[in-house]
Amino acid sequence: MQTAMRGRAVAVVGMGIVLALGALPATASVMTLNPTADAFVSANYPSNNYGAAGGLSVAASGLPNGEFQSVMMFDASSAKSNFDSTYGAGHWTIQAVTLQLTAAAPNNPIFNASTAGQFSVQWMQNDSWTEGVGTPNLAGTTGVTYTTLPSFLGAGDQAAGTFSFNGVATSGQTTYGLTLASGLVADLASGSSVSLRLFPADSSVGYVLNSRNFGTAASRPILSITATPEPATLALLAVGTVLLARGKRDKRS
Repeated sequence: MQTAMRGRAVAVVGMGIVLALGALPATASVMTLNPTADAFVSANYPSNNYGAAGGLSVAASGLPNGEFQSVMMFDASSAKSNFDSTYGAGHWTIQAVTLQLTAAAPNNPIFNASTAGQFSVQWMQNDSWTEGVGTPNLAGTTGVTYTTLPSFLGAGDQAAGTFSFNGVATSGQTTYGLTLASGLVADLASGSSVSLRLFPADSSVGYVLNSRNFGTAASRPILSITATPEPATLALLAVGTVLLARGKRDKRS
């Protein structure tokens, strides 16, 4: 009799775990990060730094005001700390990474007009570049420039996606799903600095966007990281859910 009751109890717990596992996709967690540094560089002004500007730009070399590229750096330490706290240190996996950008009107004459085209995002292995304090109206001489940017690029850099800009938007937010490049994932998993380079992918793109220095915080670039628990952790969460519910029932009995 007792053996049969234990068997039924195990079956009930097992069924509860199965049901709990089916209900756990909501355990995915999302962390959002703003850049800790960003800057644009201009081929027409190769020695100038623009790290304190309120905008960034990506533009093709054939446009009237020349080529623009932009770099961003994010500190992933808070994301790692949050995921470790939620799931246990190292017991989580990155499922998705997105980059949200807010388009801006090219109000300063240094920028090209907004033009439809494609741009690419690349994960940078080298995080040693510095933002600088230059602006379009008062360019700086320290920090990353068009001339120095190549010294921070290398064979270990990895593609994180190529995307389209419609050329019409001069406001509003667009979210781009990044490729889970191994270097990008490794930086996020270890809570390291994450550097991204945005550069033209065709001969027509002209894209101006808000930087981390833009006055409205919600319009600054946002890197979103979605993580989920590893299968073993998910199973433990399910067991805990079932046992907690069963303990509450026992107390009421």
